[in-house]
Amino acid sequence: MTMNSINPRVYEPAPARRVAFLGLGVMGYPMAGHLARAGHEVTVYNRTATKSEAWCAEFTGADGTKHAKTPREAAQGAEIIFCCVGNDDDLRSVTLGADGAFAGMQPGAIFVDHTTASAEVARELYGAARTLGLQFVDAPVSGGQAGAQNGQLTVMCGGDQAAFDAVRPTGMAFARAFTRIGNSGAGQLAKMVNQVCIAGLVQGLSEAIAFGMHAGLDMPLVLDVIGKGAAQSWQMDNRGKTMALGRFDFGFAVDWMRKDLGLVLDEAKRNGARLPVTALVDQFYGDVQRAGGQRWDTSSLITRLLPAKP
Repeated sequence: MTMNSINPRVYEPAPARRVAFLGLGVMGYPMAGHLARAGHEVTVYNRTATKSEAWCAEFTGADGTKHAKTPREAAQGAEIIFCCVGNDDDLRSVTLGADGAFAGMQPGAIFVDHTTASAEVARELYGAARTLGLQFVDAPVSGGQAGAQNGQLTVMCGGDQAAFDAVRPTGMAFARAFTRIGNSGAGQLAKMVNQVCIAGLVQGLSEAIAFGMHAGLDMPLVLDVIGKGAAQSWQMDNRGKTMALGRFDFGFAVDWMRKDLGLVLDEAKRNGARLPVTALVDQFYGDVQRAGGQRWDTSSLITRLLPAKP
């Protein structure tokens, strides 16, 4: 299986839609693939055109797959436009302006943004879309690259109920849960809650594993034992043993986590939330970046607590 290949799954019945997908990174590539495999007519756009061409070559067996030169071209005629890019500025670049998706969308079409971005930009683009007679749903995801490949992402949505109801059956092609949290921006805020939880869990797991290793314990055995009790978590089940082995060449990169925690901390300044542990863990991830771990998995927090390898 290649890095971007999707795993086979059984898709929930849903009416075939004409859709677009903007952004074919490690998440978007398999997400768009699930849409094609589920029977939807998919047009893709990626800033690097060779990635779009590779995607179309992989999914030539699906009906109607093609790639476009601009977001506007990809959006033309699509009922739903899905998007997964890097940050607020990337999102504005594929939605706004003469070549942006909004310029090509038909009245009533729905833009569904899976980027982890700020609640502020979600509300900004929701307003811009409504002015044009379009609909916008912020819908960040949790589950990582493996969740995207397996079609098992958790999707947290903000926006109007009618728009959410219209896109959910299609979005379930790559999701195990597709839930409306509230009005515009609520999906992004829920993703921030998710990242706060992960930051604290990974730091606690790092300290626990480092403690056990310093104590001379058989940590794979210890993790098997405590993973059957109250300490169990997704992070322990999926990252505990690789942390003990010093393997970090996979998963959600430190650079991405720092971007996400920056969004969290900015939002906390606005809403008055106190996040002392999150702020500290963000600094710890800065240490990992300076040690050369920008693209390591987020579980690499443990490297700060262990002796450097000779």
